Amino acid sequence: MAAEVVDEAVRAAPAPPLRGLVGWYSGYRQRGLAVTRHRGLPSPWLTLILTLDEPLSVAAHPDPAASPGDYPTLLGGLHVTPALIDIPGRQSGIQVAISPLGARVLLGLPAGALAGIDAHADDVLGADVREVHDRLREAPDWPARFRVVDGWLLGRLARGRDVRAGAAVAEAWRRLLGAGGRLRVDELADRTGFSDRHLRTLFRTEIGLTPKAAARVVRFDLARRRLAARPGAPDLAGLAADCGYADQSHLDREFAALASCTPSAWLAQEFRNIQAGHHPPA
Repeated sequence: MAAEVVDEAVRAAPAPPLRGLVGWYSGYRQRGLAVTRHRGLPSPWLTLILTLDEPLSVAAHPDPAASPGDYPTLLGGLHVTPALIDIPGRQSGIQVAISPLGARVLLGLPAGALAGIDAHADDVLGADVREVHDRLREAPDWPARFRVVDGWLLGRLARGRDVRAGAAVAEAWRRLLGAGGRLRVDELADRTGFSDRHLRTLFRTEIGLTPKAAARVVRFDLARRRLAARPGAPDLAGLAADCGYADQSHLDREFAALASCTPSAWLAQEFRNIQAGHHPPA
């Protein structure tokens, strides 16, 4: 008898006090599917993954010096190269998208401390994350699991309320996101009143990337999401123009640098996940 196929993807918004610090929650459970490999692409969000059953199997980290391994919980900062995740036909968990502006208050450290790395979330957050991980595994359904994560993060917010990122960095980051990454560093510095050098220092600490690298990641993430929104009929030249790339070749070069593949290759590899809703829309 063939194994039952399970392919669940559920998305939820965080509680109102967390919005702006947390983007969304993505719940997933897959069983009976083909063995595959997933690319964890650069994005403007820190990644927290709390698995439900089997651990996450990381074949390659954004930091090439890091060894492959299995992660019951994973916390990763902003990065400019992909992670590779082996999926042996099954996986389950909740992924939390955390803004760099929420790192200090929710995680207890600036986003720059996690730049370019993936770590066991237990090593960073200690017993606190082990407790919520256990409660998640006991919750009966997705709404209950999301309530567990909400309650945990609201508690961390209450305890860390006075350690948010500085207002000027927050404003610069929001401007960069609002422009889809299409702001020059000198423009961004002018609008915040900082020198280019001081802005770079602040971004490395509070965001985890320089302003120039952050702009590349924001624009790439926008392009990737728009590409995923129309996987059956991609207009790569139009996409490049819409996202501010000079031409399709420029888009291809950015995919090669940030995803280690072409846009078409990424679509082919991820098409089933995209169709199942495992990639958030633009």
